[in-house]
Amino acid sequence: MMIFKKAIPRRAFLRGVGAALALPLLDGMVPAFAGPADTAGKPVARMGFVYLPNGRLMEKWTPAAEGAAFEFTPILEPLKPFRENLIVFSGLSHGNPRKEDNDIPTGQHAIAGATFLTGVYPRKTTVQVSTSVDQIAAKEFGKTTQLASLEIGLDSSELIGACDGGACAYTNTISWRTPTTPLTMEDSPRIIFERLFGDGNSTDPKERLAQIQKRRSILETVTAATNRMMGRLAPSDRGKLTEYLDSIRDIERRIQLAEEQSSRELPRLDRPPGIPRLLKLTRS
Repeated sequence: MMIFKKAIPRRAFLRGVGAALALPLLDGMVPAFAGPADTAGKPVARMGFVYLPNGRLMEKWTPAAEGAAFEFTPILEPLKPFRENLIVFSGLSHGNPRKEDNDIPTGQHAIAGATFLTGVYPRKTTVQVSTSVDQIAAKEFGKTTQLASLEIGLDSSELIGACDGGACAYTNTISWRTPTTPLTMEDSPRIIFERLFGDGNSTDPKERLAQIQKRRSILETVTAATNRMMGRLAPSDRGKLTEYLDSIRDIERRIQLAEEQSSRELPRLDRPPGIPRLLKLTRS
């Protein structure tokens, strides 16, 4: 019996000077004797939660009928091409907390953020909710992935302002590793990129800048390893790896461009007091 197919470890990395780049799922990672049941239908597991704090018109969101034949609402209409892969859940609202429970924060932002993934109302006397569902999943995903989870936000916690009637943790994050351990949301694309593709030893801005200047590109540090890996791959996997590296290069290029533009001087403008008044145009 002759065996030509060699399996590359699923958690293989391309390593360079201070950088480690995880590989995508390649055909060459499938064991030589694996059958269809072992290789088909097993994509890399992904789970994501997106928190939108400004509310929604639920009557324009939730379908009126149950079952697979529901009619798409105006908000869900763009998802119509994905009907076969879409499930709309309802009935998950926590409702209003009991008014007689004085240990629940009064601020709606704190209540909404804390209960979103935990299902537990926050407390005022102690910082405590429950382990969030994303971290329950992360405990399993972490067995096969480089990073168990990423907690990403669009606003800096410094911009949130008052803590909305409770501990700041309730408004600064929606992710909880344990009932009493909140996870910090990261709003810097550079730091997120380095967590995914780099191997920095510190988050200190000066040290990180020195690292960036030392190795201008994450991919440049793994060039030798990439060339060796390409020689071991079949043509189909070479194409996959090339596309993967190109996508990483594009992300890095956009982050670097944004960083360069952030240093540009901008004209001084006063912050507007509120929503501008509508201008009524009349025909002459």
